[in-house]
Amino acid sequence: MARVKITIPEQHIYQTEIVLTINFINYGGHMGNDAILTLCQEARIRFLKQAGFSELDFYGKSLIQADAAMTFKSEVFHNDCLNFKLYITDINDYGFDFIYQVTNKETNKEIARVKTGMVFFDYKKRKISKSPSEFLSTFHAIMTRCTL
Repeated sequence: MARVKITIPEQHIYQTEIVLTINFINYGGHMGNDAILTLCQEARIRFLKQAGFSELDFYGKSLIQADAAMTFKSEVFHNDCLNFKLYITDINDYGFDFIYQVTNKETNKEIARVKTGMVFFDYKKRKISKSPSEFLSTFHAIMTRCTL
């Protein structure tokens, strides 16, 4: 069986901590696999907010999630503090990928790697739209600095 492989870029753009609440715990006593996308969305919303944006207004366009992939590395439990590092990769004409590296703050053990493919969306026209030029110039510059 082919496994999903998510490569972590060199430089993250944002970092936040989220304490694992009971609603994310499954019958096995650890975080359920369904919880990770909700937690990544919370981390993503925090990044956007601190940068002065939202999912409905990111450089004048909305963002929608087009796809997702994840790999799990370790268990986490109720009240564990998770550290989320966010990265932006694969910038293209219509969107980009967010990469999330999730670790246990106390043990520094890697918990998961997640990729969400984001596309720009125009809710008035109800269709995907081109990446805003300001986004492209800003993030291409950031990505260039990170790879030097």
